[in-house]
Amino acid sequence: MNNENLVIVFTKNPILGKCKTRLAKSIGQKKALYVYKHLLEHTRNTLSKTPYQIAVFYNEFIDWNDAWSKQYQKKIQANGHLGKKMKKAFEWAFEQDYKKVVLIGTDLLDLETTDLKKGFELLTTNELVIGPADDGGYYLIGMKRLINEAFTLKKWSTDSVLTNTLEDCEAYQVKLLDYKNDIDNLEDLEKSTYDLKKIGF
Repeated sequence: MNNENLVIVFTKNPILGKCKTRLAKSIGQKKALYVYKHLLEHTRNTLSKTPYQIAVFYNEFIDWNDAWSKQYQKKIQANGHLGKKMKKAFEWAFEQDYKKVVLIGTDLLDLETTDLKKGFELLTTNELVIGPADDGGYYLIGMKRLINEAFTLKKWSTDSVLTNTLEDCEAYQVKLLDYKNDIDNLEDLEKSTYDLKKIGF
């Protein structure tokens, strides 16, 4: 295991009506929950093939008996907007003396172990690494010390998040990973590798 590199996973508890709400507007809550559980499974499978330490941050409550590995650390996301939640998670990670920290969500069927490996490698010579999403946000953010500017208040979950973040962090050495498809709505799902027949499409 690599004890100096940490992957923080921001996840939502898979509860009907409380996850993939934008997607649910198009396909219904039950099908949206089904898709989200598939996304969670893919994320877990990808992480299980990596050598990094893992900390799972839940949005509502810690489920000690779910499918996330018992070896993973489990935490609760802080209160406030998404930037505050992420900042607090990074603060905690650096307080634990991790040298490089990468944070991801659980909305990416395209996530591969190579994305995480490249993210950590790029942090060797850069201060900030971001995995940009096709929708204008990002699916990964990594740093080796806390960069407060990355978490300033902005319109989170919009198509301007990446642009705003890059503007806020222009004083730092930033490297981008490949663009990937973050699944938030039906259009994203249709562009993905997900088998739509599983939900009756």
